[in-house]
Amino acid sequence: MSGNNYSRRKFLQQALLASAAAAAPGLLMGRGFRADKVNLAVIGIGNRGAEIIQELYKTGLANIVALCDVDMEAPHTQNIIKQFPNVPRFKDFRQMFDKMGNQIEAVSIGVPDFAHFPITMMAIGLGKHVYVEKPMARTFQEVELMMKAAAKNPKVITQMGNQGHSEANYFQFKAWKEAGIIKDVTAITAHMNSARRWHGWNPKITSFPAAEPIPSTLDWDVWQMQTDGHTYNKDFVNGQWRCWFDFGMGALGDWGAHILDTAHEFLDLGLPYEVDPLKLSGHNNFFYPMSTTLSFKFPKRGNMPPVEIKWYDGIDNLPPIPEGYGVQGLDPSIPPPSTGAMQPAKLNPGKIIYSKDLTFKGGSHASTLSIIPEAKAKDMASKLPEVPKSPSNHFANFLKACKGEEKTRSSFAIAGPLSQVFCLGVLAQWTGEKIVFDRNKKIVTSSKRANELLIGPPPRKGWEQYYKV
Repeated sequence: MSGNNYSRRKFLQQALLASAAAAAPGLLMGRGFRADKVNLAVIGIGNRGAEIIQELYKTGLANIVALCDVDMEAPHTQNIIKQFPNVPRFKDFRQMFDKMGNQIEAVSIGVPDFAHFPITMMAIGLGKHVYVEKPMARTFQEVELMMKAAAKNPKVITQMGNQGHSEANYFQFKAWKEAGIIKDVTAITAHMNSARRWHGWNPKITSFPAAEPIPSTLDWDVWQMQTDGHTYNKDFVNGQWRCWFDFGMGALGDWGAHILDTAHEFLDLGLPYEVDPLKLSGHNNFFYPMSTTLSFKFPKRGNMPPVEIKWYDGIDNLPPIPEGYGVQGLDPSIPPPSTGAMQPAKLNPGKIIYSKDLTFKGGSHASTLSIIPEAKAKDMASKLPEVPKSPSNHFANFLKACKGEEKTRSSFAIAGPLSQVFCLGVLAQWTGEKIVFDRNKKIVTSSKRANELLIGPPPRKGWEQYYKV
């Protein structure tokens, strides 16, 4: 089924069927639904998608009822196919919903950033719960529409896949904020300085790479989803998509949600009013810079002071390290030079949080914060509150929420504004311009081009229906 012949009429027919199914739960039970498990369709079954499936299945809370991947016969999909050999398979998520919609309660979406949007919008429209990888979508407007769709369908459970939002980092930050340990934060440094896939490429690029033969296993038309104008090249698929402005969100979209998620939520940061690209080494119009420093500025919120977040990525772009940082969190694989002098330390991905009275350092994902310097940490030890343990990991949290037993910790209402922060950061990287943003109107006031990029190019024919809520 090509992108050009999937009609609006068919989309509406499915929505009507979903409404009828919701009104007749007994009918669904007769088709194989089990009250103790969630009937889950998985979209994207190789690479990261495969890891998500394994984690969801390990909870014991999901029945895997459908497999969907645009490259179903490729080597990277075979482990999941072998694990679930009798589960129906599809290359096109729309065909999957056509044929199995009444047997599906929830979907997991582990596909490239740009492809999150149409799958999510169709699933929500059909009343299916959604677990989608981070960041939520590639453009600011797509994230906005996903949030609106979720708000319009409040019975649909949503979860973005920033797993640390259900682990120790989440519960510690929440407890320390509520106890007044974390207060009056004015600045945050976020850093991710590992090599990325594009670091060996030539930033003087003047066009996309030349067309190559499409692998016989791959449905290139469906892979492109709503995007247009690209011929197949191996450097667009299997993780390489993250390198390109047209397809992915670079290091910021990849790691930002694992580093800044708790600060964004519990400091009520919302959207920035300014994003300034302080450094863009190897800037070009096609793929991400070799190194980036961005300044995000957030206004005063209630009794909380303004905050500036500085983001550093690139192997040669380390942030300043405060006095008393210590050695924990430094990369142990870097030996001292033969002269005995210390080289600048390579940091593991993480953050440094500066408040009026205290400084904190932390890693990414589930990593907890510590107070620095060590002497200050010892002084504060008796004042720190007890941190509760997580009742469920991120995957179980989603499935339990589908069953009505918990509330998701990274629903679209929480993850959406966080994802939009990264979308604005990417605009600064792409255009090379300072982005001045009206937080109330949600428009860029500094640049017509940047404001147009909040929405992005129009979808190709046959994919327009997903942009209506």
